[in-house]
Amino acid sequence: MRDPSLVLIRPVISEKSYAGMANQRYVFRVATYANKLEIQAAVESAFKVKTVAVNVMTVKGKTRTRMRRGGRTVGRSRDWKKAVVTLQAGETIANLFEGV
Repeated sequence: MRDPSLVLIRPVISEKSYAGMANQRYVFRVATYANKLEIQAAVESAFKVKTVAVNVMTVKGKTRTRMRRGGRTVGRSRDWKKAVVTLQAGETIANLFEGV
């Protein structure tokens, strides 16, 4: 098992993720090599909670166009992986957004 700090990169902060917290759903940006079992084990060991489900998706990077001296160049940001973790009823992660 990998260290939880290598699997869980940071929480995703958005209106949709805040709305999911009412239903014990937390959203994390995770390492691209991590699978569902590693993510589940990392959340359970890092926050001392029990998980019910883990949903994982790959978010495609955005295409960026920049004007340079030699003309226009097209670049792309990296793809990243997002995990939505559902906790058991009554479980919460209290200290998730401290220092963010």
